[in-house]
Amino acid sequence: MTYHVGLIHYTNVAPLTDRLEFPEGVQFVSGVPTAMNAALLDGRVDLANISVFEFIRHADHLAALHDFSVAVLGAVYSVNLFHVKPWEELSDVKIALTSQSATSVELLRVLLQKSGIDAHLIRAEGTALELLSQGYDGVLRIGDSALREWYEVVGPISEDVSMLDLPHTGRGVIVTDLAQKWYELTGHPFVFAVWAHRKDNPPPRDLQLAMRNARRWGVGHLGEISQAHASKLGLPWRVVQHYLWNFRYHLEPPDRAGLKVFADLASPGHAELTFS
Repeated sequence: MTYHVGLIHYTNVAPLTDRLEFPEGVQFVSGVPTAMNAALLDGRVDLANISVFEFIRHADHLAALHDFSVAVLGAVYSVNLFHVKPWEELSDVKIALTSQSATSVELLRVLLQKSGIDAHLIRAEGTALELLSQGYDGVLRIGDSALREWYEVVGPISEDVSMLDLPHTGRGVIVTDLAQKWYELTGHPFVFAVWAHRKDNPPPRDLQLAMRNARRWGVGHLGEISQAHASKLGLPWRVVQHYLWNFRYHLEPPDRAGLKVFADLASPGHAELTFS
């Protein structure tokens, strides 16, 4: 019987997937996070790199691989709120939300709540600058688009700027990195995605071995991967390399601790999280 895998083709998972060779009997489909969430939940795929909030919401019948994640400690650069007013002045304003990621929307809700901010969150699609020009006071953007739009706002960045000092303002726009804001408020890493499957249908061992081999190659070749993906993104390769080396791909104990804190804040009373 064929085992189906759902992949998200964002640059941040390139170290996990660029050299992933599926064993016999495994096929894959790809899409944005919300599409892969739905594909796993309705049974069209058996394993998927899904938004962590959907894993939390459906923890009663989903399990996550115990050693895979897409997480960061501090800035992520690709989950951004673009706004003109300072963060603390965002109460009673209109914020446009992407439909591509449930986790990022819930993370924004949690961060606003912890900051005592009550904003109007509205579904709308478009680039950050387009939506700001249409009257929105804030725009949530994720993934490769958010990374490109962050650079459009703050760039170009000269080569003598340390990668630790990358800017977050430009063109009259503030870019609040939600993972950095999470770290400032909680002191924990933030887990954006896990590899999840239904509890009664775990992935075959040869697929897990292939995934670990692909990750091992990817983490060891971030420069090569960065150069390949920089041309697709239209960004300097050194910026893409800095972006990729921030990620934590192994779901280590600090990541699980941060995941538990987010689960308790975003979905009180959730079922116990299961790892396989």
